[in-house]
Amino acid sequence: MNAFISTRDLQFHYQDYITALRGITIDIDLGEFIAIMGENGAGKTTLVKHFNGLLKPSEGSVVVDGIDTKDATVAELSRKVGYVFQNPLYQLFSESVEKEVGLGLKYTSLSEAEKQRRIELVLTDLGIEKQRKRHPLMLSEGERKSVAIASVLVMDPSVLILDEPTLGLDAREKGRLEAILRKLHKDGRTVILVSHDVEFVFDTAERIIAMADGEILFDGSRDDVLEKSDVFREAGLVEPQILTLTSALSKYGLRKRCASIDEISDLLIPLLRGNGPDE
Repeated sequence: MNAFISTRDLQFHYQDYITALRGITIDIDLGEFIAIMGENGAGKTTLVKHFNGLLKPSEGSVVVDGIDTKDATVAELSRKVGYVFQNPLYQLFSESVEKEVGLGLKYTSLSEAEKQRRIELVLTDLGIEKQRKRHPLMLSEGERKSVAIASVLVMDPSVLILDEPTLGLDAREKGRLEAILRKLHKDGRTVILVSHDVEFVFDTAERIIAMADGEILFDGSRDDVLEKSDVFREAGLVEPQILTLTSALSKYGLRKRCASIDEISDLLIPLLRGNGPDE
């Protein structure tokens, strides 16, 4: 079975002399929850903008659902791969939340009943139905991001890309965003995060792609990265606190790097009771 998104030796040059991507080859399947990480200039956003045709390869290829992106428009690809910008203000144009969410549907052949059904569904799923008559600019940062996500989800794409989704959010809003993304993933949507927020990523994503200088440093599961802590340093990122904690606890007998507090508790409690970790 072919991957939903495939890149082969993808290279991209800005103005023909700045190389942003250097031979990227990856496959992304439906139903994955992926985080693409790295410091500014690593090539993260440049890479994902190729997935819905906002950028076209300078060399190599990008294929989405069997379609070479060089042969497709952004409008065609955005029905398959939705993109939520880092700053939601870049994609909010209407005078009410309801009109904003339904804006993209105006250019489809869907019936009015189906359009309204989709609008109601995403407003409810994202918990913003009570804000439907409000102007998006009058909402909180978290609510504006929810509106931006809703305006993309209403088109029912198979893949949802979010660029730095936690930027400007407080802890409560991050928790709400996490719940939304978990539900979307559970419902079968492919979720791709572009993020510096290692704590949020480590709590949510199942596959981590680390980039630096337009290349992929690491591509593997969250469990795989537990044994490769140097990946974060090489990608210019701070190691997640949970990994720092487990490293510190190793001198007390914790023999495994853990990905969650629950996992640490399961291993540490026997040690505190005086039993060995293998007993």
